[in-house]
Amino acid sequence: MSELTELDPEDKKIITLARSARARNGVPEGAAVRDETGRTYVAGTVALESLRLSALQTAVAMAVASGAKGLEAAAVVSGAEQPAEADLAAVRDLGGAGTPVLLAGPDGTLRVRAEAR
Repeated sequence: MSELTELDPEDKKIITLARSARARNGVPEGAAVRDETGRTYVAGTVALESLRLSALQTAVAMAVASGAKGLEAAAVVSGAEQPAEADLAAVRDLGGAGTPVLLAGPDGTLRVRAEAR
């Protein structure tokens, strides 16, 4: 499965939100996470002199700061071929092992469906 059209509508939504964050902010990555209540949190890469976070780490942090108790799924849009280990760890910390992490290319094509570990 590599086409966005073959995904669950809720997974399509978080990939679309991640793409939008990436494009809107002109950052290398965009990400979105869906919490246990269905709320979504969207973020881009943070690259300050004193703070560096991937887009997915930032989205997880936003969910935590907003009171989320868990995650249902996460998506990142990037030029990468695989999700970063630090991203998988951040998703695992809030969502638990096995939480789906979707990695899509800048065009929205799903590249990898991984699980937080």
